[in-house]
Amino acid sequence: MSTRDRLLKSARYARALAGRFRVTLVLAVLWFGVLPLFFVARYPTKPSFGRALHHVYFLLFGQPSLDYVDDWLLESLNLLIPPLGLAIIVEGVVRFSYFFNARRHGDKEWIEVLAESLRGHVVVCGAGRVGVRVVQELRRLGHDVVVIEKRADAPFAQVLRDEGVAVLTDDIRSPGSLHRVNVAHASAIVCATDDDLANINVALDARKLNPEVRVVVRLFDDDLVLRVRENFHAEAHSTSGLAAPAFALSALDPRILHSFHIGPHLLVVSRFVVGDALLTLDLSALRDRFGGLTLSMKRDGSDTLHPRGNTRLQAGDELTVQCTWQEYLTLRTFTGEARPPLALT
Repeated sequence: MSTRDRLLKSARYARALAGRFRVTLVLAVLWFGVLPLFFVARYPTKPSFGRALHHVYFLLFGQPSLDYVDDWLLESLNLLIPPLGLAIIVEGVVRFSYFFNARRHGDKEWIEVLAESLRGHVVVCGAGRVGVRVVQELRRLGHDVVVIEKRADAPFAQVLRDEGVAVLTDDIRSPGSLHRVNVAHASAIVCATDDDLANINVALDARKLNPEVRVVVRLFDDDLVLRVRENFHAEAHSTSGLAAPAFALSALDPRILHSFHIGPHLLVVSRFVVGDALLTLDLSALRDRFGGLTLSMKRDGSDTLHPRGNTRLQAGDELTVQCTWQEYLTLRTFTGEARPPLALT
């Protein structure tokens, strides 16, 4: 985050915090900006504004600095300023103490103030196993995140708090929860609770508050995924659908690191150690002949991301290759490694 962005964020936070103390601030301006003018206008010796302000300030502690005069308005002020002024100060100190403790304990009002200071943040609903991983990944990518979790004692919610993430303890279906996390200025909301209906309802409520917000919905019911995508124009994912290729391909070959679908195509990512069969090829030939796109290459302890296509292969090179499942089988057969091991060692 640049210095300018940090300053803007700090300024928005100060503005949001000042909004919580606006009554106290208005009364303070009235007290120390307007009341001294009565003493300047009506006191017989016409004191300066500074001396009148000095008098009003010390009246709070029962120590007037101007002498008694026979003026009903000034004497009324002399009697009323001490108790009312102290009430204003005490109210401000109490509220400030509350906010100090609210920030330390992550209470709702402090999180609401923090969220008001954010722009383009991501709201994550649910601090379960999926939600916590989403939050950690977003933070690694440099995004501000605010989390809503129903259970105050949720174990992963405390993990996120320990990492400095703002976690609002609230029911996402309550009317004010999305307002508290400032969805109106969020860039995206991820609905990752274990309740399909709640996730869909929150997605619809978020769109009402912010028609431009990107919505990602976690669903357990595979039949709902396509309907939600088509009817609500939201990104819907089934955790079982996302995990199925990984489980299936791991059962067939433990050397596969990742697997996923792009349309009808099943893509896999696997690691190869270059042996004799591949020594005659460079990376471009590996791609053209077997469809294997080399994502990274490790040679002599140095790991290169997206190596150049004219790089000649050497024995012992470790390649991370992406290709379709059928291309993968062809490549493994060519290298004499068609039979997968029982497990990686």
